[in-house]
Amino acid sequence: MLSQPNSTPAGQDKAPHTMVWLASALFLSYLSVAMSMPTTSIYVDTALHLGNAMAGLAVGVAFASTILTRSLAGRFADHHGGKPCMLWGLGLYAAGAIISALAAWHAAPLLAFGVLTLGRLVLGLGESLTIVGVLAWGIGIMGHQRSGRVFALVGMGMYGAFAAGSPLGLTVYDHAGYLGVSLACLLVPLLGLVMAAPIAPVPPQSGEHPPLRQIIAKIWDLGLVVFLQGIGFAALGAFMPLLFLHRHWPHASLGLTFFGTAFVLVRLFCGHLPDRIGGVRVAVVSLAVETCGQLLLYSATTPTVALIGAALTGAGCSMIFPAMGVEVVRRVPPHLRGTAMGGFAAFQDLAYGATGPLTGLLADRAGDAAVFLAGSLTSALGLSVAIILTYRARRPAGATSQAKETS
Repeated sequence: MLSQPNSTPAGQDKAPHTMVWLASALFLSYLSVAMSMPTTSIYVDTALHLGNAMAGLAVGVAFASTILTRSLAGRFADHHGGKPCMLWGLGLYAAGAIISALAAWHAAPLLAFGVLTLGRLVLGLGESLTIVGVLAWGIGIMGHQRSGRVFALVGMGMYGAFAAGSPLGLTVYDHAGYLGVSLACLLVPLLGLVMAAPIAPVPPQSGEHPPLRQIIAKIWDLGLVVFLQGIGFAALGAFMPLLFLHRHWPHASLGLTFFGTAFVLVRLFCGHLPDRIGGVRVAVVSLAVETCGQLLLYSATTPTVALIGAALTGAGCSMIFPAMGVEVVRRVPPHLRGTAMGGFAAFQDLAYGATGPLTGLLADRAGDAAVFLAGSLTSALGLSVAIILTYRARRPAGATSQAKETS
């Protein structure tokens, strides 16, 4: 029974199926984020005529909202459980879509932008609660020893939604405008809520809750890797459709589709690797691939090369969050995992929130391709940090062996 995933040994066998069901609910719900991302930047740039910087701000403000509320979401999950945290988040997805729909009814560009910004802020709060909630809930269902698979499945749901949501959102935008996109973004989280509601909650664990800064001090280096990786993804999500449009290339929607498809395929076939060989090793290879993808996007002179770059970026980004997430789970006790995951995810949110407006300014001054050069430089820096983490992970074993030989 889905309602009793961990009550018996047989229930343990059903835990992966329950997690897949939750990831499917997240996939449907996350379409509200995926459909709105490319259409928001295009709506602000081409319909409101406010330029690249404002388009990037409209995309990035949702991530800023998420950054500011991750610790709140983590505490909520630790105290009340992952299920209520996720369900509240899905409700806020729907509320954000309703507010964003109102933006399409205002003729004044600045007024429309203000209403849209409010809707994106509410969406960001929903994002915070939803993702922290499903991660905490999923680890409770699957057990910490399979936390890598939880991160992998959650990521497949999210980025599978990006793969499907970009062309779907742009198709709806072409036929029904931004109002139609917002109404579609209202429907999908309600469907996800109906799917998730029947599954039984996992009771939260008790224990002392230290200040957030003490938890962040244990995981900041892992978060830094995710932050540096996330800049390339955010640049692609916000500006690849505009790159195609400004260069008059066909199939502007396919960039995120190629990214998302590669992302999901890598998660599907490699999702077990962080649990098996450790997250840091997986991160090193992944960041090298992402750097190559960003460099291809920067140098692309044809849409084919750009799409290959998007696919490599997706393949590289795919395993970073679960790889570092496994290490986070290993560093903190069970009753603090929600807060730790909230703080950890905030590093990725910070990358997403800052990248939109900053790369918008960069694109206005140096062209759309320049944002991908910035993405390649930051992912290369993330690779350097991951290599240092690999070296640190090997030092204790080496020191121990040397001590034994000396004795």
